[in-house]
Amino acid sequence: MKKKVVSVLLCVAMTATMLLGCSAGSEKSDSKKSSKSESGGTTEMKVDGDATTINVWTFIELHQKFYTEMAKKWNEEHPDKKVKLVLSNMQYDDMHNKLSLALESGKGAPDVVDIELGKFPSFTNGKIGLMDLTDAIAPYKDNVVESRLDIYGKDGKYYGFPTHVGTTVAFYNDDLLKEAGIDYTTIKTWDDFKAAGVKYHEKTGKNFACAETTAQWMVNLMLAQKGTDYLDKDGNLDLTNDKVVEVLQYIKDMQDAGALATVAGGQPDNEEAYPEYNSGNFAVQIMPFWQTSRFTNYMSDLEGKIAIAAPPVFGDNDAVKTIGGGGTGTAVVKSSKNADLAAEVFAYIKLSEDANKEVWNVLGFDPVNTSVWTDTDLTQNPDNQFVKYFKTKPFDTLLELQDSIGGLASYTSSKYPSINNEFCTTTLNNIYEEGMDVKDALKQSQETLENEFGDK
Repeated sequence: MKKKVVSVLLCVAMTATMLLGCSAGSEKSDSKKSSKSESGGTTEMKVDGDATTINVWTFIELHQKFYTEMAKKWNEEHPDKKVKLVLSNMQYDDMHNKLSLALESGKGAPDVVDIELGKFPSFTNGKIGLMDLTDAIAPYKDNVVESRLDIYGKDGKYYGFPTHVGTTVAFYNDDLLKEAGIDYTTIKTWDDFKAAGVKYHEKTGKNFACAETTAQWMVNLMLAQKGTDYLDKDGNLDLTNDKVVEVLQYIKDMQDAGALATVAGGQPDNEEAYPEYNSGNFAVQIMPFWQTSRFTNYMSDLEGKIAIAAPPVFGDNDAVKTIGGGGTGTAVVKSSKNADLAAEVFAYIKLSEDANKEVWNVLGFDPVNTSVWTDTDLTQNPDNQFVKYFKTKPFDTLLELQDSIGGLASYTSSKYPSINNEFCTTTLNNIYEEGMDVKDALKQSQETLENEFGDK
């Protein structure tokens, strides 16, 4: 099935996923856990016969296992192009710093590397040491969500293979909402969402959803729905534009009305926040689709209670109903002597139908190759742990949203990591924890970032 995805100048792109939350993409949270025990660990595939060695760097333990299994399938299907992956898993910051030094010096770089979305723009700025993957992507492109390719692109070229879509959805605790007399299926707009939140809080004394302070999952979704961004069309910092103010003020108004409250850890994807949801202190999460794996891993008490639905919209921009959130792009180093083969192999590992089936089966992520979205044997398999966990069929919501996945153009800007950091350490905390006026908080952050960027 070919994927039609909205592509507008200010609503490009995961998404990332994701897109990026505050200094933590969808996989980065996992990487912190895995890298503590696996830092510096290297695994080497066993391959019969001759094979080309491809060195791979990652910061995600699960990727080592996934890449190895998919490389075995590649070798079975391409006996004349066998590869042997040598995979090194490192701590998040260590790996990205080491990669930067290797590309600058021209020595010591791997053939293939995972680069987290928040770091990706720094590797496509100036002299680019990554291979143009446009030709490698071409055989799969018609079925791949375009906005997820765009976040790893620059000047019409693609430099990374996406891992998932990270479609932002609503996760409703249907059991809790029913007890409060709320039908989540009637929540279509943000006004509906606010009204339901106020009603829930008044009836239960507990919290409906959270106002984020250490992430921008909901914030970025609402900005994209409004057709705005952190940068203007010329790439200049634009935090104080009317629509950004409107979105953050809308969230503040929901908080003041009792529909939202800050949560431990500042966002739903956090070790401190999981118990808040497990215990029923919060009932709703607006998160990228990969949160499915967090539910099964860390919120097991909620099995059978959570319904997945389309996120609320403002109603004035039907073109963009959701965005991709979070993400890790897999890149090929341009100077690698095996670059062409590595690009072909990893296009298969990341974008093929076989690979994307396993992205769902093993990881619980929404596959970036949408040709598998309508494979009901896969998506409605009663033995699948995610199908068993959720109250609704997860892919029903994805299919509903498939033609309206947008994003923010700023995700591909070298300025975005600093914007992201400022919002998640200062701006959002000032507004939703300290009660600072929205316009004043945005003006302060605008000035801070202008000083950093040297902008006037």
